[in-house]
Amino acid sequence: MGQPTHRLTRAEAGKRMEALRKEIRRHDYLYYVKDRPEISDAEYDRLFRELSDLEAAYPDLVTPDSPTQRVGAPPLEELSKVQHERPMLSLDSVAGADEVRAFDKRVHRELGVETIQYTVEPKYDGLSVELVYENGMFRRGATRGDGATGEDVTINLRTLRSLPLQLQTAPDLPAHLVVRGEVYMRLDDFQALNRRIAERGEEPFANPRNAASGSLRQLDSTITAARPLAITCYEIMARSGSLPRTHWEELESLARWGVPVPIQRRQCQTVEEVIAFHAEAEAARERLPFEIDGIVVKVDRRDWREALGEKSRSPRWAIAYKFTPRKEITLVQDIVVSVGRTGTLTPLALLKPVEVGGVTISRATLHNADEVARKDIRVGDTVKVERAGDVIPAIAERIVVPGERRAEPFRMPEQCPVCSSAVAREGAYYYCSGQAACPAQLKGALEHFASKSALNIDGLGKKTAAQLVERGLVRDLSDLYALTKEQLLTLDGFAERSATLLMDAIQRSKRVSLERFLIGLGIRQVGQHIARVLARRFGTLAAVMAADRETFEGVHEIGPEIATSLTSFFQEPQNRRVIDRLLEFGLSIEPPVQREVTPGHGQRPLENQTFVFTGGLARFSREEAKRRVEQLGGRATSSVSKQTDYVVAGTDPGSKVEEAKRLGVRVLSEAEFATLLEQT
Repeated sequence: MGQPTHRLTRAEAGKRMEALRKEIRRHDYLYYVKDRPEISDAEYDRLFRELSDLEAAYPDLVTPDSPTQRVGAPPLEELSKVQHERPMLSLDSVAGADEVRAFDKRVHRELGVETIQYTVEPKYDGLSVELVYENGMFRRGATRGDGATGEDVTINLRTLRSLPLQLQTAPDLPAHLVVRGEVYMRLDDFQALNRRIAERGEEPFANPRNAASGSLRQLDSTITAARPLAITCYEIMARSGSLPRTHWEELESLARWGVPVPIQRRQCQTVEEVIAFHAEAEAARERLPFEIDGIVVKVDRRDWREALGEKSRSPRWAIAYKFTPRKEITLVQDIVVSVGRTGTLTPLALLKPVEVGGVTISRATLHNADEVARKDIRVGDTVKVERAGDVIPAIAERIVVPGERRAEPFRMPEQCPVCSSAVAREGAYYYCSGQAACPAQLKGALEHFASKSALNIDGLGKKTAAQLVERGLVRDLSDLYALTKEQLLTLDGFAERSATLLMDAIQRSKRVSLERFLIGLGIRQVGQHIARVLARRFGTLAAVMAADRETFEGVHEIGPEIATSLTSFFQEPQNRRVIDRLLEFGLSIEPPVQREVTPGHGQRPLENQTFVFTGGLARFSREEAKRRVEQLGGRATSSVSKQTDYVVAGTDPGSKVEEAKRLGVRVLSEAEFATLLEQT
């Protein structure tokens, strides 16, 4: 029992605080890492309160590694980027025993040895992180990111009870240590968290991995501190001094220093022992308190790993041996249609909640209308649900129930469930044609409208577009031109100068070419090239909007699908209303510099002739050469075929010239190409 705080001298308080920190760290290690607590929760809370009281009385004696410092810090404006000390590679995945034997055979062949020892361990289903320790103290943590650069989540990681802020003293503890681990959420903690979220009327997390990722990447670390995250570590990425000889010794060292490592691990002398471990792990999977989606198989000896080497994104000495996706049976309670950010309509099955590997699944994607019809899924059906890739819930098949009376077959709606615009079809997919006005698509549409290839509104990126929509300042594209500087100043990250610059950029965008405006509207399948074709063929926005499907199909390079997309867009009243408002706000849409000459209205001497350009051109840029061909009725493509009429070869032309000769296609020098243009 500690002495009352007010009776301790400053020196005595300092000694007592250090003793309490050491004792609490030991109990954290026993509870969170070893799963072998020695004291009751009440006794632990008493120790923690005593330390908290002492630190409150002597705040200058608080240390960064104190157990009391896991409660979080003030919110960050954004997560900064961190360069990893070594690349954080991903793993190649295999799904069957034969693929594992093939891996083993390759490793034997490349190393030229008879016996290879592997270390196998569970593949945790969480978020990969990098941990950096200096002199045994936790200094920095980052997410994997793209493998080379991640996000700094040091403050958030400090809130994890199972992460040691100070390593246990040992003779072999390196001064500098970089460790790779996996942040995850235990299944019982995940269920409790989702229950609380659902009770607040919010969307629950889909699975423990999403919950872990969303919790760790919070800007407010107090939110992370309130989430039940755990961590396990499985690799020394770098260290001062020499690395252990084997991976097994590496894990043993980490455990000795107080770092949590996989308990369910084994050394295997043959590939058949690896396969047997996989079968055992898969059978025990349902009894584990956390999610795993397979095992990781690693060549044990480090010198053999170095000999095998690495590919650009994965090591050649390790694989992920995945489990078979789990399937369960439940009922389809309803089928609803979700509108994605690009306007695609996706049918979703709302399911009677079912436990799949400790995760409550209450909805599943049906992909598209053809998939629903093929599987014949209807409301009230009994279905088998699987987690495709062990992540995304999907319906595998319908279970036939003798004597059941089934509902009517599902049909896609004729109007968008969000904005009531007409629904159009493109192959197997349906989409909302109100692309310029649909709230479900507005964030992406606004970001695209402002992009460099469209209206080029500098300062209007993804975050700003999201804020404008979420705060109700922009309800369709035309609202952009009704914004005021005062409204911009209410957005996060905006001050006087940035608001003024964005207002100026919006005003400048009012003068725009027809080509860029068509790109900005975000019409499906209408990119930069098709927009240019339309601008040159029709000359004005009014002419484009007045065209029908037959007229569009009569334009070279526009086929039935693009013609349908254009017709659907311009026939939708909500899109026309948005365009009318844009023009009312003063948008000046300028015609192309040189309108394309149409058949019967001028000369097109290169009509139906196809050109391929290869190598460097001196007199023309590649874009200019293509434009000259198109102006004269021809077309430029990127590959040589029997339909190619000319290959124009510049300096260092490459293999396309040889292909042209093989196919009997005429090859022109740049000078000959220039002469051809002059003669036409």
